[in-house]
Amino acid sequence: MDLNKAVVARIHEICEETGRSVCDICLSGGLTPSTLYELLYGRTKQPTIVTVKLFCEGAGITLREFFDRDYFNEREN
Repeated sequence: MDLNKAVVARIHEICEETGRSVCDICLSGGLTPSTLYELLYGRTKQPTIVTVKLFCEGAGITLREFFDRDYFNEREN
């Protein structure tokens, strides 16, 4: 799985796990929801670490918790 797809998958997982919407988490973290929707809909191909960090703050998790999935360690071909 490429990095962009992995980030998108993790965002969906966190929303499902917390029972919160992308919009709610973004607003809680000080992130404009449209920034994340651009990523989720494939219009942005390279998420910044700042975007991921703000999402994490809104979700109440650390960056370590966000990236603590095996698919982030898979090698791309």
